[in-house]
Amino acid sequence: MAVKLEEQLLEILACPCPEHAPLRIGTPADPEADFLTCTACGRSFPVRDGIPVLLLDEAVEPPSAG
Repeated sequence: MAVKLEEQLLEILACPCPEHAPLRIGTPADPEADFLTCTACGRSFPVRDGIPVLLLDEAVEPPSAG
């Protein structure tokens, strides 16, 4: 199921990493995943019951390039 957030909310949400980059819905591997992915660091944050969990401790790290 794809994340359903209001457009205005998605525009103001940002990654908690130092870059504070915008987030996009889904993951690179699954655009329908219940995650928001940082456009800078690549971390994916879960969306639980419609609520984004924007904690670095809860983030899924991107696959390492290598």
